[in-house]
Amino acid sequence: MSGYVGILVSDPCLQNQFTQVELRSLKSHFTSMRRESGKLTLGDLASRMSRFKAVGENLSDQETTDFIAALYPNFNDEVDFESFLKVYLKLHAHASSRTGNPAKNSSAFLKAATTTLLHTISESEKASYVAHINNYLAQDGFLNKYLPIDPSSNDLFEIVKDGVLLCKLINVAVPGTIDERAINTKRLLNPWERNENHTLCLNSAKAIGCTVVNIGTQDFIEGRRHLVLGLISQIIKIQLLADLNLKKTPQLVELVDDSKDVEELMSLPPEKILLRWMNFQLKKSSYKKIVTNFSTDVKDAEAYAHLLNVLAPEHSNPSTLAVKDPLQRAKLVLDLADRMGCKRYLTAKDIVDGSPNLNLAFVAHIFQHRNGLSTQTKQISFLETLPDDAQVSREERVFRFWINSLGNSTYIDNVFEDLRNGWILLETLDKVSPGIVNWKVANKPPIKLPFKKVENCNQVVKIGKQLKFSLVNIAGNDIVQGNKKLILAYLWQLMRFNILQLLKNLRSHSHGKEITDVDILRWANTKVSNSGSQSRMDSFKDKSLSDGIFFLELLSAVQPRSVNWSLVTKGVTDEQKKMNATYIISIARKLGCSIFLLPEDIIEVNQKMMLTLTASIMYWFLKQPVEEKPAATSDSENGSQMETLSNSTTDDSASESSVE
Repeated sequence: MSGYVGILVSDPCLQNQFTQVELRSLKSHFTSMRRESGKLTLGDLASRMSRFKAVGENLSDQETTDFIAALYPNFNDEVDFESFLKVYLKLHAHASSRTGNPAKNSSAFLKAATTTLLHTISESEKASYVAHINNYLAQDGFLNKYLPIDPSSNDLFEIVKDGVLLCKLINVAVPGTIDERAINTKRLLNPWERNENHTLCLNSAKAIGCTVVNIGTQDFIEGRRHLVLGLISQIIKIQLLADLNLKKTPQLVELVDDSKDVEELMSLPPEKILLRWMNFQLKKSSYKKIVTNFSTDVKDAEAYAHLLNVLAPEHSNPSTLAVKDPLQRAKLVLDLADRMGCKRYLTAKDIVDGSPNLNLAFVAHIFQHRNGLSTQTKQISFLETLPDDAQVSREERVFRFWINSLGNSTYIDNVFEDLRNGWILLETLDKVSPGIVNWKVANKPPIKLPFKKVENCNQVVKIGKQLKFSLVNIAGNDIVQGNKKLILAYLWQLMRFNILQLLKNLRSHSHGKEITDVDILRWANTKVSNSGSQSRMDSFKDKSLSDGIFFLELLSAVQPRSVNWSLVTKGVTDEQKKMNATYIISIARKLGCSIFLLPEDIIEVNQKMMLTLTASIMYWFLKQPVEEKPAATSDSENGSQMETLSNSTTDDSASESSVE
């Protein structure tokens, strides 16, 4: 993998402008443009660069054409990939300068939570995360020989190079995400096995809600510190905020007055709920300010002093509030937290410096340890009046994590609330079908006028019809109003279109033929049959799929070494089915499939998730170079099934993150 960037770009100056993941995504856009007319000239480029949101939002087509013409007089010259990148960089800088907000990096259209410009790290954050790892993984049978890690050293970045620690940390954050039987845990792993662990880690991180658009397996192998810490930060944050919802902590209903407010509370991201909880407790004290963030509003430590006095009056210290020096007050706050039994995620200096990540971690741990909410259940009667649709909740989760994996400009916490202005849906459509969005008529957030939201959502519906989605009686206003059934129906068709398009782009022999559900079903049955197995599925709702055996046969057929059959159960009891289902999901992610389903989806044979699982395995197989395919695969099968396109991406790229 390390040589792949050099294969794409030989100019070292260009290599330094982009990460390997960004280069692959840009290569995908370039190949798509070139495929439209067989070749790509400067004249073509002038009309097509507006597909990039940063360009299309800020420059008219004529302005783009004039800018390129000033740089390159001969519009008939053909454009290669390096020339395309140079034009992109110059156009992007020009478009950014028009807004008065120059882009922080060359690839702002691939925004991600883990992208940084200076590639610096916070030693305080590193020390905090190391302490967290030492605490939660101390008893792990494999890792105990490496723990505790010295927070003052860089040992953390060496230990993560085999991928095991990060996989285990994901399971601490969301237990059961990774079937640990799928992790390679030999004492000495070869490069292939390490890469498998990193691939499993990245695809599993996406499946719990991490943003990993700009992180690749090579970044772990090279120990890129800012990217490693960025991912660890996200994983720990997910763990610490896990209880900030009404399902895990129904007592949170105490924060609201009626059932309408409960629904609003359920739609809030966990950080907002944590702030609301903190302010709810502060109202019981003499503190009069409202805390709106975990940085500037808490750096004087006054809010903390009042909060801990409310939650643990038996440990209160009057001098905590009397002291004038913020640093001294912060030290007293941490002493009080120690007496309460709360783990420290920060130092007194981190508090007064306003470190947002560490302050959030500190407050989240206080909430976990002692939330001060009523244990009485009378107020929880509100919850009984709310609809409890587990299937809707699971589908919302799948689509939310899938959309977040694409690297849009905004992370969403609830598809029913956060998609209502249409902007993120337009960004998602542009990722799935580059150039399909008319950004010149799109309204960028913040959007205060309701009709502007409707305009965005009308374009979303219009594009859906253009892509042949079934949208009978669906209008843009339905999305603005948060109609759950219609939003889920749209998102399912968008996800399905995405995987079918990716498959279509890999099938050179199809000459533009649309890939159908029947094609995917037939491919899977053929692969399993050719491997010598008698298993087959009649449809994606075939109840026999619940034991997981067919999918294990399919995974073994596409990569014989992937399945350890000694770990497979007969799939008769519910427990055996669950063991097989968790193993299937982890093995598929370990190969490189970006999937978001849960074991329950396999056990219950969720038709939609069965299709996306099968299609993701098919996509992974078809994009493998011919020489890497299992020897049992026939030449005729290979020849008709794939072409290794230059825009095929590895499992860690932004493009593939949209597979499922």
